[in-house]
Amino acid sequence: MGERLFLVGVLTKLEEKWEKIDSLKELSALGKSANGEVVEMILQRRERIDPAYFIGKGKAEELAQIGSDLNIDTFVFDEELSGSQIKNLEEITDRKIIDRTELILDIFAKHANTLASKIEIELTQLQYRLTRLTGKGVALSRLGGGIGTMGPGEQKLEIDRRKIRERVHTLEKRLEDIELSKQVQSKRRKDFRRIALVGYTNAGKSTIMNKLTHSNLLVEDKLFSTLDSTTRILMSPDQRKFLVTDTIGFLRKLPHGLIASFRSTLQEAIEADLRLHVIDIAHPHCELQLLAGNEILEGLGVADKPIVYIFNKIDKDIGNLPIFKRRYPDALFISAKTTGVKVVKEKIFSFFQTNKA
Repeated sequence: MGERLFLVGVLTKLEEKWEKIDSLKELSALGKSANGEVVEMILQRRERIDPAYFIGKGKAEELAQIGSDLNIDTFVFDEELSGSQIKNLEEITDRKIIDRTELILDIFAKHANTLASKIEIELTQLQYRLTRLTGKGVALSRLGGGIGTMGPGEQKLEIDRRKIRERVHTLEKRLEDIELSKQVQSKRRKDFRRIALVGYTNAGKSTIMNKLTHSNLLVEDKLFSTLDSTTRILMSPDQRKFLVTDTIGFLRKLPHGLIASFRSTLQEAIEADLRLHVIDIAHPHCELQLLAGNEILEGLGVADKPIVYIFNKIDKDIGNLPIFKRRYPDALFISAKTTGVKVVKEKIFSFFQTNKA
C-alpha cells in the first residue's frame, strides 16, 4: 500500500475556482502515478498567501488534527512552497510536507531510464532542493523516504551546500558530454525525415506511436508513463524510412527550470521536421492542455515550425466535436484505440511529399 496523501489547494481572489479544482484533480492523478493513495483534498479560499505557513497557522493546526484522524503520511500542496513554509508546516503537522513540484520530480525520478534523463532529473532535484534545505531535514530524517524523496533526496541530508554545488557541476559536465554524443547521433539521422509526437501527458501519444510503427511501447493510464524519448521507424508505401519519436508528456504548472533541464530529452521535438501535437479531446479542459503544450513548444523555440494538431479519443462521448472541427479545420480527429491512425500516416506522407527539401 502506498503513502496516504492529503491534497491542499489555495484559491485567491484573482483565480477561478473551477481551474483550481481541475488542478487539484490533476494533482490527485499525479499522486496516484507516484503510487500514493489520495485520501482527501481541500481547497482553501484566502485573500493572500501566508508567508510563514502558506495556509495560515490556524489552518495548519487543522491539518495536524486531520493528519492524526485520517492517518495521513504526507500533505501535498498544489503550489510551490518555500523552505521555511515547509519547515513550519512540518513542525505543526508532524507529517511530511511536499509541493506539486517535488511530486512531479519524484515521478520523473521513478520513470527515468536513460543515463541522460537520470542525470537531468537528479540535477533538477538538487537545484530545487538546494534552496529548501532548511525545510526538508526534519521530514526526511524522521519519516525515512517515500514520495518526494526519490532520487538523491535520501542521501543529501548530511551534505552541505558546497558539496551539492560540486555535484551539480559534475552532473552538468556529464550532461554536456552526452549532448556532444547526441549531436553526433543527430548528424547520422540527417538522411532521414523526422517526426516528433508531442503533447500533454496521457493524451495517447504512445498508443499512436505503437500504431504508426508497429511498436510495443508501454501504454498506461497514468501521467508520465513515458519519460525517455523513444524513436522507431515508420515505412511509407514506397519504402521510404521516417523516424518517429515519442517524447515526454507536457503538464500545466511544470516546475521552474524543468523544461530547460530536460532539453536533452526534448531535443527530438526541437530538431524534428514535423511535430504531431496530440490532444485528448475527451478531457473537459482539453483546450487548456493544448495551450499548455503550445507554451512549452514556444519555450523550446519551435512554435512557428510545422505542427499538426491531432485530437485523439473521439471514440468517447464528445458532445462538442463539431465545434472543435470548425475551430481547428486543419486538425486530425481520430481514435488511436478503435479507428487506428491511417489518416495520421496519410498526413505525414502528404506533408513530406509536399515538402521534399
